[in-house]
Amino acid sequence: MYFAAISVARGFLLLTLLLAWIAGNKASALLFSGSEANLNRKARKLITWAIFLSISCAGVLAGIIWLMAVTDSVFWRDRLLIPPVLIVPMLMIWLGAFPRLRRIRQATMRRTEAPLDVRLLSRASQPALVAPYQFAALGSLTGLYWTFTTTIPFDVMNGTIPLVLLLIAGMVLWLTHLNRSSRVSLTGTKPVNRPLMRFLRRMAVFAVVLAIGSIPFYGGLEASKLPEKISMTDGPMDNGKGTALAHDHHSGAVTASAEPVKEISVDSLTGPAEGKADVSFTLTAEKKTITLASGRTVEAWTYNGQTPGPELRFKKGQLVEVKLINKDIEEGVTLHWHGLDVPNAEDGVAGATQNAVMPGDTYTYRFVANQVGTFWYHSHQDSQEAVEKGLFGPLVVEPEEGMPPNTKDITVMTHIWDNRGVTIGDNESIQHTKIAPGTPVRLRLINTDDWVRQSYTLLGASFKVAAIDGTELHEPQDLKNVRLDLITGGRYDVTFTMPDTPVTLNVGPGGKLGIVMSPDGQGDLPKHEANLQIFDPTHYGTPAATPFDANSHFDREFTMVLDNQLGFFDGKLALNYTINGKVFPNTPMFMVREGELVKTTIINRGAVEHPMHLHGHHMLVLSRNGEAADGSPWWTDTLDVAPGEVYEVAFAADNPGLWMDHCHNLAHAAAGMTMHLMYEGITSPYTVGTATHNHPE
Repeated sequence: MYFAAISVARGFLLLTLLLAWIAGNKASALLFSGSEANLNRKARKLITWAIFLSISCAGVLAGIIWLMAVTDSVFWRDRLLIPPVLIVPMLMIWLGAFPRLRRIRQATMRRTEAPLDVRLLSRASQPALVAPYQFAALGSLTGLYWTFTTTIPFDVMNGTIPLVLLLIAGMVLWLTHLNRSSRVSLTGTKPVNRPLMRFLRRMAVFAVVLAIGSIPFYGGLEASKLPEKISMTDGPMDNGKGTALAHDHHSGAVTASAEPVKEISVDSLTGPAEGKADVSFTLTAEKKTITLASGRTVEAWTYNGQTPGPELRFKKGQLVEVKLINKDIEEGVTLHWHGLDVPNAEDGVAGATQNAVMPGDTYTYRFVANQVGTFWYHSHQDSQEAVEKGLFGPLVVEPEEGMPPNTKDITVMTHIWDNRGVTIGDNESIQHTKIAPGTPVRLRLINTDDWVRQSYTLLGASFKVAAIDGTELHEPQDLKNVRLDLITGGRYDVTFTMPDTPVTLNVGPGGKLGIVMSPDGQGDLPKHEANLQIFDPTHYGTPAATPFDANSHFDREFTMVLDNQLGFFDGKLALNYTINGKVFPNTPMFMVREGELVKTTIINRGAVEHPMHLHGHHMLVLSRNGEAADGSPWWTDTLDVAPGEVYEVAFAADNPGLWMDHCHNLAHAAAGMTMHLMYEGITSPYTVGTATHNHPE
């Protein structure tokens, strides 16, 4: 509803701009009508244009009223700037231009071909008749600009500067028309109609305005370029509602203004350095031509010569060691354990917790797996390109006692390849799996695709969503004919008991990709209905005890507003994806102290969805769009926030470090939609920037 309402307002603003531009040109040329008949006809048409403009402006106001009716004030309070810049010109049209047009029509009722006398020429050139139509064009242009530039928190300058420019432009237009009208009244002759000269004059004015405007424009482009080197611990801080914090710029450490804490570097926040690992892996990053199951080939970046990389599977409580070798990825690589809350130094983010591993180098990660569930790993160096080209793989942590006996455990990792379409693993068609009736089946669904909401439909058996983002749900209910949609980075674990008839998992529409499970390993993948209900975790399952809930006292509270804003980023003008009105490196850094309980309200005012991924922590969803999450406790690390949605989430600040918090539509993160969660007292020896090898997004 939010996106529809703001789209209505923007659409009618654009329509108003076009109508007012045309009407303003017609009003300006009214003086050149030539005869009473033409003047009468054109005056009548201008009244009709006023009606059209009124309808279009009413559409804008209706869109804003609709927005106010269906959303919280955070979605529309800055849009209240728009009505005045439309209403004032429309009042001028109906109270100023309309009476004058009506008097002109009355004075030209004979509609003769006689030339216009001084009285009619003077009336047709009055500023109060001509300027209001042009003011409407300026007002709608200003309103349209505001819809793409204002953000919450509101930037006063962002609203004031366009308003000042609007007033200056309006004054210049009024004086121009006043001067022309005065000349007509004094001389008794109309100006010569020279359309070409008028066009050239307008182009000259436009060129002057463009030249003047290019100064701040190119200044903004230059100022937006990413720095050559910057520490992730630098930048603006947001202390939320809680203890006031101060920043020691000399040391780079973040400390409380009272009770300062000891400085700790992120590279000291490691897993166990001593002791033999319970499980060890070696992953070699290299470029390789891989062959899909169909026989078609893909030029990929791989771990161990395959993509997805090998499945890393171990048990809770085990000490895990993974050695990363970069054979020939010139851009560098890392290993980030998506959703697995490891110590900060093991998180694998280039420029924040380590340096990128360049060709010929190695890096070893060591951590104890303290969670059970479905996760995945990928490079967090140039991650948009790295994941797109194949540097990812599945990661499964089993319970200490292992999986239940006889369980058929299937990992379903989907990915889209350029010119190859969607695959499950390395398979781009239908897979067949033989499963005996009565067998418990667990499907681990993982979506790796950038900016793709992937759909999964299980047909042939009732099923349960047993886990979300690696955390088991409490008493999940049976589902049937329900579609599971996953955004980038998200995971669902689906369980069912195999019947004596085929069960199919459709991926995407069309019945062309998926898995057919049957007692004999045969069967077809049926097409499914497109209008199936979409799974919603908000009320699914039953409540269970949690360490905290919506009624808890929170030590610190933050607001995260996701939006689109026309602005500059890294030397380019773009419709940026912003967090609290900013893009990296100017996004806020949420400051917390170890042991605090933290609540965040996430609001999406933008035009597209954003799967927000917080490293190192799992968030408990408290509410969605004002509705309490009253089913099973819903813990997530990658939260899908659609346009117009408001989530309240909470987490315990129990994993000290410098943690990325970003949109996992990695194209958005690469365009600056990334920020950090920062514990006080933390320092980092690593830097990012154009002069470094570290580019986490």
